[in-house]
Amino acid sequence: MISKLPNVTTSIFAVMSKMANDFNALNLSQGYPNFKSDPYLLELVNQAMKQGYNQYAPMQGDLGLRVELSNKVKNSHQKEYNPATEITITAGATQAIFTVISAVINSGDEVIIFTPAYDCYGPSIELFGGKIIPVQLKAPLFSPNWEEVSEKITNKTKMIIINSPHNPSGRLLLEEDMLQLQSLAEKHDLLVLSDEVYEHIIFDGNIHQSAAKFPELSKRTFITASFGKTFHNTGWKLGYCLAPENLMIEFQKVHQYNVFSVNHPMQRALATYLKTEEHYLGLSSFYQQKRDYFLNLIKDSRFKVIPSDGTYFQLLDYSKVTDESDLVFSERLAKVNKLATIPTSVFNANQEDFKQVRICFAKTEETLNAAAKILNSI
Repeated sequence: MISKLPNVTTSIFAVMSKMANDFNALNLSQGYPNFKSDPYLLELVNQAMKQGYNQYAPMQGDLGLRVELSNKVKNSHQKEYNPATEITITAGATQAIFTVISAVINSGDEVIIFTPAYDCYGPSIELFGGKIIPVQLKAPLFSPNWEEVSEKITNKTKMIIINSPHNPSGRLLLEEDMLQLQSLAEKHDLLVLSDEVYEHIIFDGNIHQSAAKFPELSKRTFITASFGKTFHNTGWKLGYCLAPENLMIEFQKVHQYNVFSVNHPMQRALATYLKTEEHYLGLSSFYQQKRDYFLNLIKDSRFKVIPSDGTYFQLLDYSKVTDESDLVFSERLAKVNKLATIPTSVFNANQEDFKQVRICFAKTEETLNAAAKILNSI
């Protein structure tokens, strides 16, 4: 058999989590909280099951949940998406991203991505015959060079993928970035996929510049997001996609034959849960407290840090510790120091190594204390 993805290997998240298990290391590698979901949300799921919502949901998703999402986006970004025709509930954001790419990318199409990039983008593009055109963001600020982006646009360019707040750097796209993107997308008639899974985890008074906020950009953009990341239940694998009707029609053509519909009682529960805005508007302060707590613990370590602007990830620059590659350093950190992290070069074009590892601070204070003790000892 000829592989359709001959260069794809086991993801770095699976590799490092296995290493954490094998060497009994504290796992700050994979991006998931180690604390419990809101008991109220769990009870809402239980109620929905008891009320009989245990069969297929509508293909597009529970209508009540789509209505609440429409209200949320309108309140947050002054953009109204029609719950009937412009919102689809998905099996997590990764399925939404995969479905977008499968719906619109054809053989020979070029897709611009910013690296370091979440690792599902590239293989999905290649699977459907597309060509990845990377634009490498440079440490430590990871700001896009829009002139470079413009130079890489050809008559084969079909789509640009953005991610803000950005994993793994924790940086944010600014309003001026989004206006540059909007201008390029209009000029060259490009589609945009905006990965906004950390939309509600923004720090230091910054504002999330969703693609929904920019009228001309939103007309050509698929926005993907995640309930799992937002509400501390990544194992539920629930997300959503927003897009104008003409794009959503194409999305749903694939979605209905991919998963058809997703977990019904959880959708019913989330429809009720979203009615209380504080359930998502309070997340920024919740996670900023964790970020600040952790960074204060390691302020005297040998690691250089620029505080994350968003997400629940933090990059640690270890260049004062060793000149080892990040892959070698991460392996040694797990085996010898008993702390699992993520080397960031695996997300970069040509595996460029900035001597940085990524940690997840969506953890209990007990876990953060233990991790800081290890880092301070190095």
